Amino acid sequence: MCNIDIRLEARVSGVKLWEVAEALGMHDSGFSRKLRKELPEQEKTAIRAIIERLQTKKSQEAQ
Repeated sequence: MCNIDIRLEARVSGVKLWEVAEALGMHDSGFSRKLRKELPEQEKTAIRAIIERLQTKKSQEAQ
């Protein structure tokens, strides 16, 4: 499976892939298709930053 690192990082962080897609300004179906092929490292870095930001936001809302 491609981009398993991104998928796993989102899951462990409690962030849904549709939330990442929304933050990127994409539909969740388009983001799912994008993940079918391995992404360049630069794009993965941007997605990881979004996951971290969403995780922080969720943590703050829970408090």
